[in-house]
Amino acid sequence: MNQLLFGVNLGTSTAPGDDPVRLAQVAESVGFDFVSASDHPYGESPSFETATLLTWILARTERIRVLSRVFGLPLRNQAMLAKTAESMQRLSGGRLILGHGSGGSDDEFRSIGIPPATPGERLDALEEGLMLMRKLWDGGPVTFAGRHHRLVAAQLQPTPQCPIPIWLGTFGPRALELTGRLADGWLPSLGYRPTSELPQMLQRVRDSAAAVGRDPDALTYALNTELEIGSCPDEDRVAGSPRQIVDQLNGFIVAGFTAFNFVVRTNPAADAIRQIEAEIVAPLRAGP
Repeated sequence: MNQLLFGVNLGTSTAPGDDPVRLAQVAESVGFDFVSASDHPYGESPSFETATLLTWILARTERIRVLSRVFGLPLRNQAMLAKTAESMQRLSGGRLILGHGSGGSDDEFRSIGIPPATPGERLDALEEGLMLMRKLWDGGPVTFAGRHHRLVAAQLQPTPQCPIPIWLGTFGPRALELTGRLADGWLPSLGYRPTSELPQMLQRVRDSAAAVGRDPDALTYALNTELEIGSCPDEDRVAGSPRQIVDQLNGFIVAGFTAFNFVVRTNPAADAIRQIEAEIVAPLRAGP
């Protein structure tokens, strides 16, 4: 089994008193493997731009990795995202995990002049974008004429010194197949589908990887979930006593998940991060 990975989500708020960089440093100090931040640059809530925030976190930490949760099409030009990711990976010594997806709210896109697209069109664009980025990371020059992306003799230099893992936040059958075929990890969020369906969805990703000759065990299967110690468990989050939470997460491990990204709502967040590491992460790392 792959080594278990544990991450904690950071808010992107710029409100007074919010300090995601400091929380990343706390997470690093207690032993988390990565921190994450969502990508919703437009809206009424004041927030940091995600790539900028994660880059600043990389500059202010030494070991911990960062995960975009997730960069969404069509907000980001895929050729420029490939360049951004290479720079982040190079400057940090290989600490970027590129979380990617086909996009969120149509209203968010309309607000900045991007026309809405059907789920199928978004998935087509995501597949093209993944292929385009990988071609650019190979060095090029790349001429690419797809339905959604076009390049003419584009050359990305320098190319990545080490692989940039791509985790996809996907749910539907076709999207899960795409994940197994092209991605390095799967990043679903608890609550978007019934918990009982997650093992079958994970197996679809594994089967898709195997069908194209990839090793399913080489992928990361990361569950994104709210976590709250002391609250009642429900279908949309992991909650309860530390012992109950460990038992719930062990159930997901048995189902095949190899990583967890915790969204923490409890304040003060730094204290919650320390408690989660000591009372939940440490027992899980120790095993049964």
